[in-house]
Amino acid sequence: MDNFLKQWGEAAYTTAGFFWMALWAFVLGYIISSMIQVFVTEKRMQKTMGEKENKSVLLGTFFGFISSSCSFAALASAKSLFKKGASFVSSIAFLLASTNLVIELGIIISIFLGWQFVVGEYVGGIILILISWLLIRLINPKKLIENARKNLKENEGEDEKQSTDWKKKIASEKGWAKVAKQYKMEWAMVWKDVTVGFTIAGIVAVFVPDSFFQTLFINSGNGNTDFTFLEILEHVVVGPVAAFLTFIGSMGNIPLAALLFGKGVSFAGVMAFIFSDLVVFPILRINAKYYGWKMSLFILFLLFTSLIGASLALHYAFDIFGALPDPSQVKITDTEYFKFNYTFYLNLAFLIISAGLIYLGFFKKKDVEYKMAEMAPKSKLLENILKYAAFFCYLWLAGGLIIKFLI
Repeated sequence: MDNFLKQWGEAAYTTAGFFWMALWAFVLGYIISSMIQVFVTEKRMQKTMGEKENKSVLLGTFFGFISSSCSFAALASAKSLFKKGASFVSSIAFLLASTNLVIELGIIISIFLGWQFVVGEYVGGIILILISWLLIRLINPKKLIENARKNLKENEGEDEKQSTDWKKKIASEKGWAKVAKQYKMEWAMVWKDVTVGFTIAGIVAVFVPDSFFQTLFINSGNGNTDFTFLEILEHVVVGPVAAFLTFIGSMGNIPLAALLFGKGVSFAGVMAFIFSDLVVFPILRINAKYYGWKMSLFILFLLFTSLIGASLALHYAFDIFGALPDPSQVKITDTEYFKFNYTFYLNLAFLIISAGLIYLGFFKKKDVEYKMAEMAPKSKLLENILKYAAFFCYLWLAGGLIIKFLI
C-alpha cells in the first residue's frame, strides 16, 4: 500500500510537471491561433483559394498552417470550404495542415521531444498532404466526391461577419477583445483533452513497466535503436492503435509520445502515433455525418495510408542523414520541473498576458459580441465521459500531490 501511495504521489507530481513545462507554449500557441481566427476569416480563405487545383492545395495547406489545431474545428472548416466550392484535395490539405503543421503543436513538440520531431512533424505534414494528393489523383473518386457534395446541401445561413480590414481590427481594442473571447474558446475546446492526456502520461510514466511497451512495440526498449523494416512497420501500425485507445487530441498526446520514445519505440512509430489524431472513431463518425459512410471510410483509408508512408519516409530519410534522435536524450520523467529557469519566467510572462486579455475581453470590453466558428458535432456521450474523466483527474492529482508533500 505504501508503495502505491508513493507511486500515486509521483504520478501526480509528474503530470503537474509536464503541464508546467508546456504552459507557456499552450498560452503562446492559443494566442497566435486566436489572433488568426479573428483577423483571418473563413470567408476570406474561400475567396482566395480559387478553382485551380495546384493553387488551391497550396493555399489550403497555408490556411491550415495558420488555423486552429483543434481537430473538431478543423473538420468543420474543411467541410465548409469543400461545400462552398473548394476541391476535395484542397479540403484534405487544409484538414491535414491544420492538425499537423500548426504553430502551437510544433512548440509543444519541441519542449517534450526535441528538434528532430519538430522537423518530422512539419516535413511529415507536407508528405501526408502529398501522398493524399497522389492517392486522390490515382483513384479519382469522382462519384464519391459528387455524393459527398450532395450530402452537404443543407440549409445553412451565410456568414454575416463584416469583412472589416484586418489592419483596422488589429489596431482596435474591439478587435483584441474578440481575440480574448476566442482565446477563452480555444481553452474551452481543449481543457478536457489536455487534463486527461497529461494525467494519463503521468500515470503511464510511473505505473506502466517497460515490458508492456516491449510487448506492444516489437523489439523496443533495452536501448535498441536498430530495427528491421518489419519491426518499424509494426511500430507504425501499432502507433495509431495506441492513439485510438488514448484518443485525447494531438496537444494532449505529446507527453505520451515522449514517453513512448523514451521507452524505446522507434522514431517512425512515435511519428505515426502523433499523426493519428484524424484516424480515430470520433473523426470517422463526424465525416460520415458530413459526407456519408463511403466517403468517410475512403478518407480513413487515405489518411491511414498517408501516415504510414510519411512515417516510414521520415524514419529512413533521417537515418540516411544520421539524424535519428536518441531515445536516451528524452528524460522528461527525470526532470526537476519547478525551478527558477526560463520556463518559470516564460510562464509568468504569458500568464500576465493572459490576465490582460481576460480583463480586456470580459471586463473592459465585455459587451463586444463574438461568435465562435463552427465546430464539428461532437458525441454528447463521449464529451460527458471526457468531462467526468477530467474531473476525476483533478481529484486524482489533488490527492496525489497531498500525499507527496503532506503525508
